[in-house]
Amino acid sequence: MQITKQCMLTGDTNTMDIPVTQDQLDDWTNGMLIQEAMPNLTAEDREFIMTGTTPEVWTKNFSEVEE
Repeated sequence: MQITKQCMLTGDTNTMDIPVTQDQLDDWTNGMLIQEAMPNLTAEDREFIMTGTTPEVWTKNFSEVEE
């Protein structure tokens, strides 16, 4: 399913193709924990659904800096 979300970090609107059903989205929207509603998804896919943050933005903003 094509999911379009606004990233809470950058404000950019992004679309990802995520293997999720409407029933799974409804379960999550109705209060089920996302990892229970969508156990088949990667953590990155679930993060995108929750926050609109793509894996690339996550890595850029939260990867450890080596000195």
